[in-house]
Amino acid sequence: MAVRKIVRIDEEKCDGCGLCATACHEGAIQIIDGKARLVSETYCDGLGDCLGECPQDAITIEEREADPFDIKAVEKHLAELEGEKTCEAAPAAGGGCPGSALRKFQAAPAPVLSGDDRPSRLGHWPVQLMLAPPGAPFLQGADILIAADCTPFATANFHEHYLAEKALLVGCPKLDDIQHYYEKLKAIFAAAKPASVTVLRMEVPCCGGIANAVTKARAETIPDTDLKVVTIGVRGDEQSVEAISPA
Repeated sequence: MAVRKIVRIDEEKCDGCGLCATACHEGAIQIIDGKARLVSETYCDGLGDCLGECPQDAITIEEREADPFDIKAVEKHLAELEGEKTCEAAPAAGGGCPGSALRKFQAAPAPVLSGDDRPSRLGHWPVQLMLAPPGAPFLQGADILIAADCTPFATANFHEHYLAEKALLVGCPKLDDIQHYYEKLKAIFAAAKPASVTVLRMEVPCCGGIANAVTKARAETIPDTDLKVVTIGVRGDEQSVEAISPA
């Protein structure tokens, strides 16, 4: 047991809508007897992805003594849910979506570049920053690429030039909660101890948010880890590569 942040559900306020269960990427919340319930403390990472989804304000984050978050238990739990439910059934049943289950792929061999025959260099799933748990095995000691989600569409050689041999996290600083990104990145960096971090952003001003969140999170958790920010133009050209010095 340890004192840590964990979800608290007010059952008197809860109307059993199931939105929190859908938002919980670890499957920690399920609808039981018409109410949202935390099925296991070990599944809850305390980051609160479920908070903004509750229309009744029935969910808060409290700091108390609880069982530690266990990523291996989460993986097993999500695998069991995947065997029982489809993504379409998950919101109604209150279980975790199988589409968020952790997966690691066999690395593709170095390709012979021949037009449409080039293979994907993606080595894991999920890739969304909002979905990846801090303790995901594919992040441990990895060279992490944190890409604004427009960048793969803007640059034609994304897989070969930027993604190969890296663990990928994708997000949009304009459409998502940048403060949540910052907190999530701190948790990821502290747990994963990456070998290096690369940010791939677009030239548009709003995209600076993701670089700022990464830079701040790195300074507070892994200040000596190499960090660079690559800026891509809207026509796909690489405009700059900046190495960010330790804070």
